Amino acid sequence: MKTDKLVRFILTVLLLVASSVIQAQTIKGYSLGDAVADFRLKNVDSRQVTLADYRAQKGLIVVFMSNHCPFSKAYEDRLIALDRKFSPQGYPVLAIMPNDPNAYEDDSFGNMQIRARDKAYSFVYAMDETQSTTRAFGATRTPEVYVLKQVGGQFVLEYVGAIDDSPQDGGSVQRRYIDDAVSSLLAGRPVQSPITKPIGCAIKWK
Repeated sequence: MKTDKLVRFILTVLLLVASSVIQAQTIKGYSLGDAVADFRLKNVDSRQVTLADYRAQKGLIVVFMSNHCPFSKAYEDRLIALDRKFSPQGYPVLAIMPNDPNAYEDDSFGNMQIRARDKAYSFVYAMDETQSTTRAFGATRTPEVYVLKQVGGQFVLEYVGAIDDSPQDGGSVQRRYIDDAVSSLLAGRPVQSPITKPIGCAIKWK
């Protein structure tokens, strides 16, 4: 009897380990220097948005964010400010909601539309209904940011991580990672800190 329990315990542990490995492989995502594949998402205006829509831009600031996450909410005004600063210079913000809306009603498409209207988002806010784009990027948190630079018609990953070093208090920011990264790219310089650790809510997978 004890042997049977031990065997079941070992099998359970092995299944958990295998599941973790599979998930890690699934969300590996892009590495620095990789070209990002095109995608198609539904914007809050119900129109489709693709990466190809931004081909006239120098690059793109892609941020995975959600309605319910307090960290995402804390960054809304800063994201609007980033878009207003860098969109005229060729680096607009594209926000993507990656969560399964069944996990949090706040993340439903209807509530995304309300949030975008109430906060007067200056940027596109689109839903990744299949979560395939989120997995392709390798995003695991909201907010998590990817800065892309257009090189020869392709969008290449130049930065991944946090928006800045103060996830809760915008008045205490010491290092503005996205601002610094985009400013460097616009000046033709490499990004000094191309990878930082995103702080936020775990993405809710289907």
